[in-house]
Amino acid sequence: MTEKKYSQLRAMFAITRASFRATLRSPSAVIFTLVFPLVFIVVFGFIRPGNISLDVGVRPECDTAGIIFQSLKNIPGVRLQTGKTTEDLEKLLFKGRIDAILYITKDSTKNPPVQIVNLSVSRATRDNGAVVKSIIGSVIDKYNLTVMNRIVEHSKNYIPSEFANAVMTAELKENVLEGRTYHMIDFILPGQLGFAILGSGVFGTAFVFFNMRQTMVLKRFFATPVRRSNILIGETISRIVFQLMAALVLILVGKFVFGFTLVHGAVTAAQMLLFAMLGLIVFMGFGFFISGIAPNESVIPPIANIVTLPQFLLSGTFFSTEAFPSWLQAISNVLPLTYLNEGLRKIAFEGAALWDVRFHMFVLLLWGIGIYLLAAKFFRWE
Repeated sequence: MTEKKYSQLRAMFAITRASFRATLRSPSAVIFTLVFPLVFIVVFGFIRPGNISLDVGVRPECDTAGIIFQSLKNIPGVRLQTGKTTEDLEKLLFKGRIDAILYITKDSTKNPPVQIVNLSVSRATRDNGAVVKSIIGSVIDKYNLTVMNRIVEHSKNYIPSEFANAVMTAELKENVLEGRTYHMIDFILPGQLGFAILGSGVFGTAFVFFNMRQTMVLKRFFATPVRRSNILIGETISRIVFQLMAALVLILVGKFVFGFTLVHGAVTAAQMLLFAMLGLIVFMGFGFFISGIAPNESVIPPIANIVTLPQFLLSGTFFSTEAFPSWLQAISNVLPLTYLNEGLRKIAFEGAALWDVRFHMFVLLLWGIGIYLLAAKFFRWE
């Protein structure tokens, strides 16, 4: 009777199934991966945006020498973006990347000449656009009042030709462009996905492999013909499947309960899951590394927190990194979770494809290569 050949593939999937069942039975895994992010989504889903910076794009032909533009430059919280074409600015406004487009011109046919302040806003930044309009309207009103005061003061000696060359009045014209309405949930949900993926990848992997080594589970695997690489692959597939299922639940809750934006529907959701999978694989490398260097189980939480806590706070998980000072933004811009969060938001709200977030993927891959090289050096089977 011929002996049946051992199947490495069946062994790997058996490990995957067993690991997946163990993860489902772990209260900490379910709570950290699904419950905590879901609670944050529910809480932040009912919060309306507070005070934030306002990004105003300036058209190339805009008059930047006049008093209106110079006054706007000195207003805290208003950031004037120059150097972009009108077409690029309109695309950014449609996607909600800027809050308004400013174009100031002069109508010299009137006496005195009038500064025409053209402001384009979008539904994508409806609230911020209204704030920009209010600020500019206040600047114009203040300027017009100054002009009127000058007229009154010089009314006795008023010479029309000299006055026309000395002062100008201004008026505001608003143009509303179509765009997607940006909700608080569109910022919060991708951040919570990143939160769950980082926590699951680091804490889950570190504890699982350390415990498997301590309880001799890995050693028992060695008594079987299964390859060591298949043990790792099986555990990885198990964690990916579980995490993507949880991510899908979060996306569906956000979509149907809070109106989370998925530009291309199911296609956008699928791309978010693929991008999230890349992030999870990278963060699992941190877990492998920690499980290798930790001398005992009590050391894992402090080391894991050193890896995760700065990223939770500095990577745009709960609030935008644009509120940070420049030196802190420089730190945020090197953290892998920053690129995962930003990529997820671009895919969801702007309708970006995976190719459009290739730079974010490249940064994550660089982090992945580096951490897996360290993990391979320190990882221990026994």
